[in-house]
Amino acid sequence: MTVREWPPFRIIGDNARVYVVANVAAYGIFLIGFALGLAFPHLSDAQSVRLEDDGTADLVRSLFADPWLFALTILAVNTLRMGALTIIAPSLIVPFGGIALFAYWALTTGMTLVPQNEIGWVALIPHSLTLIVEFQAYLLLLLGVFLLGAYWVNPRAVGAVNRRQAYRRGLRDLGWLALPALVLFVTGAVYEAFSLRYFVHPLAELLL
Repeated sequence: MTVREWPPFRIIGDNARVYVVANVAAYGIFLIGFALGLAFPHLSDAQSVRLEDDGTADLVRSLFADPWLFALTILAVNTLRMGALTIIAPSLIVPFGGIALFAYWALTTGMTLVPQNEIGWVALIPHSLTLIVEFQAYLLLLLGVFLLGAYWVNPRAVGAVNRRQAYRRGLRDLGWLALPALVLFVTGAVYEAFSLRYFVHPLAELLL
């Protein structure tokens, strides 16, 4: 089996147009949120207050000194809360449900990441790579739940004899796409934790 024949790559290749559109939409919604946060600072401030109120900010500060534990926490949040509960689980019940929830998350995340000071702008430089890697992981899951919904809604389009068979095929494709997504989640979590711990301060001293 060649690399191109590996099921996840084959699925992406067979649905390249959908994958490209999903990339444009996901990054575009994030950038819209970022622009809104810049244009209307109270939106960004509201997200910062929310993170303080729900304990997220305190959790990040408490884990910052231990990058491996920080990375494990990031991985758990990305795979369980976002991947499993926000994207996949709703889509197993309502076709495409997780896509709408992700779109809302991408918009509010754009507002949240608007820097509040000069250090924040410096931190955004290494963190931009984190966004690219983690969004690619989410996009693989989004492609999977899109295909699940498309097969489920129109079984005949994929040669299925009924919705149950189409649903099973959708789950199979989603499962294959989850494998490279997991690799990206692990890579992104480790990079995010170590870049925030070790890259931001030296970069700030160089640039500020």
